[in-house]
Amino acid sequence: MPFPPESPCLSIAIARLNIPETNHFAVWVMQAPFQRGYVHHDQVWPETLSKDWQAWLEVFSPQSLPAIPIGVPQHALASIPNIHPASQSGVKINRTSRLMQNLGINLWQWLFQGEIGNSLHQSQGIAIGQELPLRVRLDIREPELIALPWEIMQPGVALPAFSLSREILFSRTTSDVNSLRSQPPSQFLNILLVIGESSPQGQSPTGNGHQSLVPSKLQLEEEAAQLIEVLKAHNITNPNTPRANPTIPCRVDTLIQPTPEELISYLDKKTYNVLFYAGHGTPGPDGGWLFLAPNTTLNGTELAQVLVRNGVTLAVFNACWGAQPATERLSSGEVQAIPRSSLSEVLIHHGVPAVLGMRDEIADREALSFIQAFAQGLTEGMLIDQAVAVARQQLLTLYRFNQPAWTLPVLYMHPEFNGQLVQVFDELVTQLPTNSPTWISGYTSRAFLRSQDDNNQVWPIWVGTISVGRSQENDLVILERWVSQKHAEIFCRCLPNEEVEPTYFLRDISRFGTLIYQSGSWQRIHRDEVAIESGTLLKFGSSQGQAFEFVIETTEDFTNG
Repeated sequence: MPFPPESPCLSIAIARLNIPETNHFAVWVMQAPFQRGYVHHDQVWPETLSKDWQAWLEVFSPQSLPAIPIGVPQHALASIPNIHPASQSGVKINRTSRLMQNLGINLWQWLFQGEIGNSLHQSQGIAIGQELPLRVRLDIREPELIALPWEIMQPGVALPAFSLSREILFSRTTSDVNSLRSQPPSQFLNILLVIGESSPQGQSPTGNGHQSLVPSKLQLEEEAAQLIEVLKAHNITNPNTPRANPTIPCRVDTLIQPTPEELISYLDKKTYNVLFYAGHGTPGPDGGWLFLAPNTTLNGTELAQVLVRNGVTLAVFNACWGAQPATERLSSGEVQAIPRSSLSEVLIHHGVPAVLGMRDEIADREALSFIQAFAQGLTEGMLIDQAVAVARQQLLTLYRFNQPAWTLPVLYMHPEFNGQLVQVFDELVTQLPTNSPTWISGYTSRAFLRSQDDNNQVWPIWVGTISVGRSQENDLVILERWVSQKHAEIFCRCLPNEEVEPTYFLRDISRFGTLIYQSGSWQRIHRDEVAIESGTLLKFGSSQGQAFEFVIETTEDFTNG
């Protein structure tokens, strides 16, 4: 299956102009699908929008009210209705819906004024003409604007929010980044699930439903088991309805309250394309802090090093504040956001392709609903920003438009990343036929390679030979950076009509060699040819690569089933 065509991209940046005592901002297009789309517009942040934002906070985030993001004086906010948690039950649904809708429309109208709006409309026309979604990325360079829920932007009444539209793939980004490593998509969804400390002693319960009491080991194991079921679940799609895409195998390894050394060791030893963290988190200047275990923390800058070194493509954080910058109090007493300090921004800055964090507190049931729909989309081969949109739609359906659940997940994407996490190769997923005569049944034996990640995924060695490598011309295509274009061959030297059992050989023709598991350890062969037996384990190019088992089935094996 070829790689999907690249969606056209419109990338927009927002930065404050250095004009004293004013709220002037520059908005400009950094990337557009047509030459005249690179436009610029200067505008003022109005007090009315600040009032809408503060009213929104009073209703939807009463426990975590940040400072007014654009420095509007307090007397300008006097007209905002004072709605506190105690009286929130009396707020009518139409009131909360209006708050959600008004802020979304006003944010959209502020951002897409003048030439910026024209660039958007023409980019959408180009995407429609190519029958592709338009990818819209927002680079917010003013840290005090990051807290706003830009994901709720909508063009008008009764029109879907940007982050819910099927025609738009919306994410945030940052231009202050290290370049991405060259890394092709995987054929598998390999997840490292890390269960950290839910709420440190002495702190109040977090918004993700945990109590301040320290959970027992058994409770954490039960939480991990529940998350594994969610990550691997396929019950969102009706089982009686044919899937639009083949399901990609998903493997989940679990670490419960690890030390930083244990986490790093796991990431160094195996190949993961997704890190999933569930636990407590707090903002901080270096990407915030993740509470791995009692009295054990890891900050975002430290985590970024190991994620980039080991090629993790997507980091997901079911923790509060992962998409929020840290703040500091100035000598004047004012609270100011620290630039590029959120966990999501720090990881993207260091070269992690995609990071999903939470803008505010999120309840357990909401997080699980989102994760289940998100993982479902990934196992069906969706782009990351596409899977986030589908999962966000799931949250809106379950918890309603006038509740903040669907607004909480915030996706950051590296400007060089196209969103492709896993790649479906239909022609490679071959089920070995059993108890059915085929043209090859005249052979006295048959052989195949079987994936150790998914025993149902096999590659038959039909006519006594199979080629392995990264090029699409091979029988077994492995998209790993250490695999050569044409890496190895497995072949049989005995003809079918001979009385002796066939002997299979592996011939390595690669740059980095092939590993064979022998005598309790991995042995590397390079530019050599060796005989292999049924049950031999193989890795191509690196010990971090996928493992395959070479299997020979005799006539008796597949005749008797």
